[in-house]
Amino acid sequence: MAELKIITTDIDGVLIIEPQVFSDFRGYYMESYSQRTLARYGINNIFVQDNHFYSAKKGTIRGIHFQNDPYAQSKLIRCTRGAMLSIAVDLRKNSDTYKKYVIAELTEKNKKQFYIPKGFGHCAISLTDDTEGQYKVDNLYYPEYDRAIRWNDPDINIDYGTDKFIVSEKDRNAPLLKDSDVNF
Repeated sequence: MAELKIITTDIDGVLIIEPQVFSDFRGYYMESYSQRTLARYGINNIFVQDNHFYSAKKGTIRGIHFQNDPYAQSKLIRCTRGAMLSIAVDLRKNSDTYKKYVIAELTEKNKKQFYIPKGFGHCAISLTDDTEGQYKVDNLYYPEYDRAIRWNDPDINIDYGTDKFIVSEKDRNAPLLKDSDVNF
């Protein structure tokens, strides 16, 4: 069994996972997902869907996205090409860390993964051209529960480290958190 390095963050339940990578002259091998291995570290989700995204240009924003209850999703995210900032925003109204966020830098080189439990929004920004990411979710996609909060909401105030953004119409027109119907 592969070993993982689990890095806790300032928000309880949000984790950065460093897989064990075996490298030699041919390249590398790593276990990118094992339910058994993750369960040893307290991650017991049963993931039911894989998603893959591609951002052609540096500065492409995706999010802040989530699904409302009863179809909220935990996510396990990794970058398979390029580099990105992956951001978890606490949307749980009764949480001590409500509206706080954690940023993980995920790259094809560092192979880190980002675990985000239910009750959080997720946002990603590409740090390079031609960035790809993949993520697992533990609930299927239900369009009627799909939600977004504006990526630049001043109540959350995410520091993306840049002022140049490429934003979809959906994300540009998303409501502010104070106007959303988030139900966590």
